Amino acid sequence: MAGCVVLVTADRRSGELGAALARRGAVIRYAPALSMIPNQDDAALLAGTRALIADPPDVVVVTTGIGLRGWIEAADAVGLGEQLTAALAAARIIARGPKARGAIQAAGLQADWVAESETSAEIAQVLLDEGVRGLKIAVQHHGAGADGLDEAFEAAGAHVRSLVVYRWGPPPDPAALAASVTATAAGEIDAVVFTSAPGAAAWLAAADDAGVAEAVRRRFVRGAVVAAAVGPVTARPLIERGIVPIVPDRGRLGSLVRTLVAHYGGLQTLQTIGGALQVHRGAAVLDGRVLPLSPSGLEVLRLLAAARGAVVPRSDVLAVLPGVSQDPHAAEVAIARLRETAGRDLIRTVVKRGYRLELKEAGTR
Repeated sequence: MAGCVVLVTADRRSGELGAALARRGAVIRYAPALSMIPNQDDAALLAGTRALIADPPDVVVVTTGIGLRGWIEAADAVGLGEQLTAALAAARIIARGPKARGAIQAAGLQADWVAESETSAEIAQVLLDEGVRGLKIAVQHHGAGADGLDEAFEAAGAHVRSLVVYRWGPPPDPAALAASVTATAAGEIDAVVFTSAPGAAAWLAAADDAGVAEAVRRRFVRGAVVAAAVGPVTARPLIERGIVPIVPDRGRLGSLVRTLVAHYGGLQTLQTIGGALQVHRGAAVLDGRVLPLSPSGLEVLRLLAAARGAVVPRSDVLAVLPGVSQDPHAAEVAIARLRETAGRDLIRTVVKRGYRLELKEAGTR
């Protein structure tokens, strides 16, 4: 991913995610779309915890791993950790996805059923099909609060207790968030990484506020920018806008990084006679080697790569060079310098027409 400019929109664990991508050569920009506010001192959470311990539930729905961990930590801080764990152990525990299951296991508990789709809709469908009338159900919600589970279970006759362990707050740096959406619209970003559905929705809302939502959407749809979401729930706000992100098989940051790296190692690569070529916002990589190009050289190579073996007229080459020169010699000089760096055979001159990359694929023009 050398030279790829990747925008990280997460607040929590953003440093870890950015560092993992930077080790693969990416240039990282940070613009959290939301902040995460723990509820460890929230009176409502502690009151709800005490009520749950006094009257244990029949079913506990764990929607997020970080939420369960934060809940137990908050209870432990006031001396209720062991009592809460005991109350949860006596209940049937439902996990919304593998991250929630992992947190349940880390707490010394066992999930009785896991929604592999990581959606609350799957949880609702399964429990409602089984019947919940008369059951006491505790639902640990994510930062966005209720997601329809409370209402669905109550309508079916259950007694529901809702516990929100953390809340989403405003972006820590609104100016950085606004700058990130305009930079994406302007073509300064190669990939945008999302780790939560509320965060994805907030980032898109920032694009709306900045008046660049349609420009951003077009860049995603054309593939000029890659959207990467940690899981299907996170992907949903993007898909609703017509943006199809790449999503790893497992909802983990490590899987997200590997999926993004694999994407740039495959779909974004041109097979040239000089080796595999990748051209990103900040650098170009040929046959595993970062080319020492000037900014104008990188723009010319980007132009040629975008043509994918088709002929690029000299006038187009002149248009991406600094200044307003229309002298064909300026294009020839730029191409000559590019050949010195990337290899003389990589770029072919097509007499009276322009230039093109020499690709390995048969049938290129």
